[in-house]
Parts: sequence; structure tokens; C-alpha cells
Amino acid sequence: MQVCLYYMYFWRRKTKFWKMPNPFFKFKKFVVYHDKCAMKVGTDAVLLGAWADVAQAKNVLDIGTGTGVIALMAAQRCEADILAIDIDPDAVEQARQNADRSPWGGRMTVACQDVRGMPAEYNGRFDVILSNPPYFVEKVKCPEMRRNTARHTDELDFSSLLEAVSRLLSDDGTFSVVLPAAVAADFISLAIRRKLSLKKQTWVCHKAEVLPKRVLMSFVRHAVPETEVGRLIIEASPKVYTPEFAGLVKDYYLFVTS
Repeated sequence: MQVCLYYMYFWRRKTKFWKMPNPFFKFKKFVVYHDKCAMKVGTDAVLLGAWADVAQAKNVLDIGTGTGVIALMAAQRCEADILAIDIDPDAVEQARQNADRSPWGGRMTVACQDVRGMPAEYNGRFDVILSNPPYFVEKVKCPEMRRNTARHTDELDFSSLLEAVSRLLSDDGTFSVVLPAAVAADFISLAIRRKLSLKKQTWVCHKAEVLPKRVLMSFVRHAVPETEVGRLIIEASPKVYTPEFAGLVKDYYLFVTS
């Protein structure tokens, strides 16, 4: 009896700390539900959504939209028509619901579409293309198939992604992407083969004393005399954002005011 009571007490204590995660992430002007998506709202997507230049965009394409968070962040900052695509039907359903609940649902379209099979009518249409693409190439994978598809390059390798981008991007358009720092050089090399030039590159470090783990990059069709290179540090100290990062995400994160 004493043993049973002990385990009951221990279980109650544990459940206070083992609560189920929220099925949504709340931003200042919209809410993103992600319980049906293989990949949840994460820092990579938020970085790209806040960093990419969309101010003058008229037609935006978000490749591999997942929850739709990047498309929604873009919609908050521009007046463009936005097409968000993904090959996961569950993600598409949830992204569509997230868009419909937002203030910008009227100019957002979410479709279950492989970018490699986009109809010819879309060629050269988009002046902004955004993507937080699959990037893992190692053979050891997660047992969940949908998560593998979202994370690994098996379904959409970099060469195929860039081939699609080069076809769909307008002459004066910009393609922005977030990737692990370790694959940046390979990605740039593949982009050059598709006649895309690196216009802007920002290395992202979690702390000042560590090497960058992510890189934000923007590519254009025309030649670039010199690439704009920068560095973004997320935390000045544990749980304290740098002014640069806070300034980048202040219009989105509830807990960032300046």
C-alpha cells in the first residue's frame, strides 16, 4: 500500500513537468497551429520569415510551407499574393486553416503541390521565393516517415530545389533560404550553376563565442558586385536576446518588445 501511494505521489509530481506541448504558437498578430505537422514552429522558420526582404513583393512563393508560418510572416509585412506549397497533405490542411484564421487569408493560397511539378504558367511569376527546405543528408533517420520527408533531402535535394527556383523566379526576383552553415558553400556552388548570384548572406550564431550553425541567404538573377555579408547573434546571455535579434523579431514574438 505504501509503495502504491509513493508511486501515485511520484506520478503526480512528474505530470507537473511532463505536460503536453501546446498545439499552437502564438505570435503578435496571428496564431500558428502545428499539431498536425511533422515539423513544428521553430527558430529557423522565424529567422527566415523576419529576415527576407518582401516589402515590394507582388507574388510570393513559399516552398515547403509546413505550418505556413513563413508565408504568414511574409503576409504581415507586404501586400503580395502568396502561394504556399507542401507535399504533406496534413501540413497543407493545417497551413490552410492557419491562413484562414489570420488577417491575410484572402490573399493566401495553400496547395498540396511538389515544386518540381509546378505548371508552366507559373514560370517567372514570383518576385519573392522563400524556403526552409529539407537539408539532412545522413543515412540515420527518424522512424517517422513524415518527419523524414520534412527534414531530409531525399524528396527535394538542393539541385532540384534550385532548378525549380530558377524556373519560377522573375527576372528581378529574390530567392531567400535558411540552411545549416555547413552546407552553405555547396548550396552557393549549385546556385551559381543555375545562374543565381548570392546577394546577401547572414551567419547566425546562438551565442557570440560559438560558430554559426545556420545561414540566411538571398539570391538574385543578375550579377552582384559584392555580396553583403553579416552576422546575427541570438543571445547576449542565457535567455537574453541581443538587440539585433530582438529588432528582427519584435513584430512577431510576444515576449520581445524592442
